[in-house]
Amino acid sequence: MAIDPKDYLLVSDFDQTLSFNDSGVVLSEMMGISGFRERIAGLADIHLVQQGGELAYLLLHDPEYRRVRREDLVEVGRRVRLKSNIRLLSEMLQNLDGHCFQFYVVSAAPQEVIQSALEGIVPEDHIFGTRFRYDPATGEIQSITRVPAGYGKVAVVDGLCVKLGVGGDRVVYVGDGSSDVHVMLHINRLDGITIAVSENAYITQIAQRTVLSDDALSVIVPVLEEIAGWNASRVRALFEGYGFILREWDKVRTDSITICRTASSVAAGEAI
Repeated sequence: MAIDPKDYLLVSDFDQTLSFNDSGVVLSEMMGISGFRERIAGLADIHLVQQGGELAYLLLHDPEYRRVRREDLVEVGRRVRLKSNIRLLSEMLQNLDGHCFQFYVVSAAPQEVIQSALEGIVPEDHIFGTRFRYDPATGEIQSITRVPAGYGKVAVVDGLCVKLGVGGDRVVYVGDGSSDVHVMLHINRLDGITIAVSENAYITQIAQRTVLSDDALSVIVPVLEEIAGWNASRVRALFEGYGFILREWDKVRTDSITICRTASSVAAGEAI
């Protein structure tokens, strides 16, 4: 089947990209388990798992998290606080100045969490999260069958490109943290577009654009500018047509610099 040259693929992370909180934090609070961030930091320090896959590791190996069942993950999805207007984002992506974007979510968050959170908004077959195999008798997590973290995200995105017949130069990837570094570097190499939605230093220096907003519609702005070539006036007019006003739209480039003396200059100063 021939692919229309205006067909694109927009892939988004979930935790802190479409949502405000990490699903692991919500799960830990719901289950009364403390020290989640410390456990994640410990796993990251020893590089035992791919960045982003720490929660999956805890669910499989940590004694306190071993009591989590499928229904608990579904409940977490219901409790996750989502960014505004994800449904409208999905609808608008169907036709942006004649460009059609197929919207997928690829995240290391558990599949059940994402599907529950985005139920009725994003089709289940457009969601790729961490999948578990459960013990049919006890409901306990037996094993992990897929973790889209690190290079795992690259594999999923490449698979979608092959399945949908979309070239890498027509992929837009949206993410927020260090687990998105590999896939962003990959998409950049293929001449696609990468958008960061946080000030995480690991990805802001890799992503082509950075957009900070509590509204999921914000990613429409760089998409229209980079792909459709729209100027600010046309972008504002589109949002006004949907009943929105873009307030505090500040285009800022920030150079973060730390200046330190060299050892030789310090020694020379002491000599003086």
